[in-house]
Amino acid sequence: MENKTFAEMTDEELLIEKKKQKNSKIFHAVAIGFLAGTLIFGMGGWLMSPEKRIGFLIPMLIPVVFIYKILKGPKNDNGLEEVLKQRGLS
Repeated sequence: MENKTFAEMTDEELLIEKKKQKNSKIFHAVAIGFLAGTLIFGMGGWLMSPEKRIGFLIPMLIPVVFIYKILKGPKNDNGLEEVLKQRGLS
């Protein structure tokens, strides 16, 4: 699909884009939950281990980086919601 602004899209295209964004939000929520669970499980294992080696914590930074990238990703939901309200599609 070409790069169109939300104002240039037809009603059907807007509804498809809304569904894509909803699916994307669900995927991001599941991914953040999985990564946070991995981080908590790893930290719990490290805290319970008799030998606290700092080298084990370095790989635990990977989920933190991915969570940060997901949260700071592109946000273009506002423009879509405004156009949907203007056209009475929401």
